[in-house]
Amino acid sequence: MNTASGASLADILRQHRAVLLSEWIDQHLPVALRRGLATEAEARDQFRGFLDVFFDTLECTSSLDASDAQWEPVRAFLAEMSAHRAKLGFTPVETATFVFSLKRPLYARLSAQFAENPAMLADTGWAVNELLDALGLYTTEIYQRSREAIISRQQEELLELSTPVVQLWRGILALPLIGTLDSGRTQVVMESLLQKIVETGASLAIIDITGVPTVDTLVAQHLLKTVAAARLMGADCIISGIRPQIAQTIVHLGVDLTNVTTKSTLADAFVVALQRTDSTVTPSRPVA
Repeated sequence: MNTASGASLADILRQHRAVLLSEWIDQHLPVALRRGLATEAEARDQFRGFLDVFFDTLECTSSLDASDAQWEPVRAFLAEMSAHRAKLGFTPVETATFVFSLKRPLYARLSAQFAENPAMLADTGWAVNELLDALGLYTTEIYQRSREAIISRQQEELLELSTPVVQLWRGILALPLIGTLDSGRTQVVMESLLQKIVETGASLAIIDITGVPTVDTLVAQHLLKTVAAARLMGADCIISGIRPQIAQTIVHLGVDLTNVTTKSTLADAFVVALQRTDSTVTPSRPVA
């Protein structure tokens, strides 16, 4: 590449580091603080930190290719910053603009340095422009990965919250299901139920599907898998919440639930569970 070497470029920029940093901060700081997602001190630390690692890398390499191994420290800095900004709620554009906004003050310094050499200015300016473009796009890639990881983790947490296993009585668990039961959720349901069986030593589990809007072949298979897994752990299951429409659907689909006790309500299932565990509940006084 017919341009100033990385070391020479670093020397040029270090001579004007204070001015460069000041111009960059003046230009981009209002954007970084616009929505109050970061403090001014934190933002200024990011500006200074990036310039430090940027200049250190320029001094160690003559390459201005952002994918070069010697630019790994810069990529690592931007990866950490992008992931952090994703958690804070910055947009990918705001994150990438952190890098892109460095172009103007950098080009101003290069213009002053190569004022009498337009060819060198064009060559160096273009190389620096491509470098910052690549680094800016890299922040977008990392930001997207971080957001996907956050969303995936939140979905897992929501699944866990939406499938609570409750101990109703000594040796009796209840698993109320609400919403659609797909393969991913079935796995969470199984894990939550089996873990609770191990923790409590329960011998019966009531799976209540009152809140499940529809039961098709796939949902029925998921229920049977859950029942089978619980039996392997030494606990039997009762399925409650079997409404007339669901009963007709199960019969129509030809799903075999003959080996599974089913009840229309959770209360009915609880009565059966008490009987099987030789437990009784008596009112403290006669009900009027």
